[in-house]
Amino acid sequence: MNTQTQPQAHRDFMMPLPASVINSQTIMAQKKILVVDDSMIIRKTLSMKLKASGYQVLEAADGATAVSTIRREKPDLILLDISFPPDVGAGGGVAWDGFLIMGWVQRMDEAKNIPVFIITGGTPEQYKSRSEAAGAAAFFQKPINNDQLLAAIREKIGEGTPSKPTTPMA
Repeated sequence: MNTQTQPQAHRDFMMPLPASVINSQTIMAQKKILVVDDSMIIRKTLSMKLKASGYQVLEAADGATAVSTIRREKPDLILLDISFPPDVGAGGGVAWDGFLIMGWVQRMDEAKNIPVFIITGGTPEQYKSRSEAAGAAAFFQKPINNDQLLAAIREKIGEGTPSKPTTPMA
């Protein structure tokens, strides 16, 4: 008599991963957006809205910080103001503006394909066509319509948080 049993056939089924695993996987897979604006209020307001939509948010208050953050973090998208005060932190008043920052980004091999959305309090007549000519993927007038901004971001880079991962259980 054969006492060995054949392995029983079973069906794989999916079971959610524990929250601790989901959190680390989600953070690694989250889309990163860099908000570059000299106004802390604008940065914090946009940051809260973007985080609530599942995006990881990076912030920069000036051009030098923006360029170094782009090199280090490689964001998926950049929200960029046009007007900045002189960058006294960069050694004496470098006159950064959004167009100069866009120029730097376009010359960086690791960043030249990152979409840039312009966000400005300036008049659209003054900046919209110049922004598009400089390579901006979108143009938004302050105060920003958050629903329109989020729709444009989702269209360009997708949702902020990927769907919850699952793992097969035997």
